[in-house]
Amino acid sequence: MSNRLIKKPGFAGPARLDAAEIGSLASECLRLEIHTYPKPGLVSHVDQGAHADMDCALLEASAEALQPFFQQLYEAGEDGVEMSVLREIGLAAEAAMLCCTGGVNTHRGAIFGLGLLCAATGWRAARRDPAALGQIVARHWGTAILAGPRVATSHGTLAQARYGTGGARVEAATGYPSLYDTALPALRHARAVVSEDENAARVQCCMALIAEVDDTNLLHRGGQAGLNFARVAARRFLNAGGVGAHDWQSRASDMHHAFIDRRLSPGGCADLLGMALFLDILEA
Repeated sequence: MSNRLIKKPGFAGPARLDAAEIGSLASECLRLEIHTYPKPGLVSHVDQGAHADMDCALLEASAEALQPFFQQLYEAGEDGVEMSVLREIGLAAEAAMLCCTGGVNTHRGAIFGLGLLCAATGWRAARRDPAALGQIVARHWGTAILAGPRVATSHGTLAQARYGTGGARVEAATGYPSLYDTALPALRHARAVVSEDENAARVQCCMALIAEVDDTNLLHRGGQAGLNFARVAARRFLNAGGVGAHDWQSRASDMHHAFIDRRLSPGGCADLLGMALFLDILEA
């Protein structure tokens, strides 16, 4: 798979993609994330990573089930709706995901983050707004995102309360700095190094995110020590040349298995990787 293949001949920007195509693009970006390997501790087409309750087939089914809801979120953004309407669509998407997966949370974070970017894409297309998608999310829904209801028992909420992290809400409300400042530069710089190897570029993007993001899934599974371990390992990988080093695959694989041994899974970074692939298509 290659996210470059999503760009059709004659593609001239986001205004050329309709709601159905945006829904398909968002779902495809989740599949591209699934098929990236090695991603430390995360599910791929190769293995289940640190997860006993999900595999590649389950994640792919989840991504497909979410496609119509990403389309609906784009259409809602076109209509300029309030956050409360976006939240209702997101909850319906979550219910469809849980039905599809037998109750396993495969993509809750992606529904929130990627869903908002779909809504922002609809907003921008309808109004020919020149702003970046992250800026549109922050400008039009940021206050409501921060003020919205929380799932008190979710792993992210518990980790945020215990460790004082901002989490996905703050990331969205501030315009996704992790995507624009870390993920997209890493992805695009890696392409200059590895040429046509899109998998390697996605691995580099994932490693860059692990090195910088306060991933609440890492905090939930491993506490502050787990987050610190993950960050040090990712920075070591990057400082040794990342995917530009001749032995990058063996080093990334070793890191993957070290995460598995510690039951660490940077699920928040996986969501951000899928979102970065979406932005890579739609932002210059």
